[in-house]
Amino acid sequence: MKRNISTADRIIRFIVAIVLGILYFNHTVTGTWGVILLIIGIVLFITALVNFCPLYRILGISTCKVKQ
Repeated sequence: MKRNISTADRIIRFIVAIVLGILYFNHTVTGTWGVILLIIGIVLFITALVNFCPLYRILGISTCKVKQ
């Protein structure tokens, strides 16, 4: 997998994932919407960890300026 997420994009994904997790586990967002937001948070967290976003690859987007 080629890296396609920049450092700034990665930090934003971590922050959003943490906020979504906190909202879910504090029962601020519950029910179906809570589960959907939790899944989105997990996906954002994983893509930030591996520096790769499959959706970016499909759309031909890369926020990373470093070529590998």
